[in-house]
Amino acid sequence: MFTGIVEEVGKVIGMNHGPKSVKLTVAATLIFTDLGIGDSVSTNGVCLTVTHISGNTFTADVAHESLNRSNLGALKLQSSVNLERAMSACGRFGGHIVTGHIDGAGVIQAVKADDIAIWYTIASSSRIMAYIVEKGSITIDGISLTVATVTDKTFSVSVIPHTASQTTLRDRKVGDTVNLENDIVGKYIEKLMCQAQETASTTKLSMEKIAQYGF
Repeated sequence: MFTGIVEEVGKVIGMNHGPKSVKLTVAATLIFTDLGIGDSVSTNGVCLTVTHISGNTFTADVAHESLNRSNLGALKLQSSVNLERAMSACGRFGGHIVTGHIDGAGVIQAVKADDIAIWYTIASSSRIMAYIVEKGSITIDGISLTVATVTDKTFSVSVIPHTASQTTLRDRKVGDTVNLENDIVGKYIEKLMCQAQETASTTKLSMEKIAQYGF
């Protein structure tokens, strides 16, 4: 589990391509204070497992599913990536619940300055837009952000200078693809509601049934 508070920006220094996978090597600094083999690192929002550490670099395997769902397949040598270690039990929960399991991609439609803030407008599929609500949480390339406005096909976030300067957002421009992870709470609520509706449609409601379940 992650919080969406990016710890540092790393650099891709190695990409070993398989038929449908990539072995990714990333150089960084801060995350190596307690990083070990088998640990999870959010890389542009994608949860990757560390398979090798050498100095200030780590290597992780990116499977076919992750390449299909994210922008990791488009990375090149020297590409910048947002990095966050898995949340520790004693740490502060500064962002929101982030799993590192990408739902899909979005494309930046507009980048606009607004005094000290920068507005990013992003378009995505209806499947992803269905879970995005105004003032709700969204993870963009592993960054926990608050949704400012929503339309049928796009949403916008207003980013403060610190967040932009400490993440890859500082280099993002119109047309770039970003990884998106919806707030998982909404997904669970939807599934529970669908199951409840299915149960209600097949079960005759009665006072006895209500009492059976403690109501």
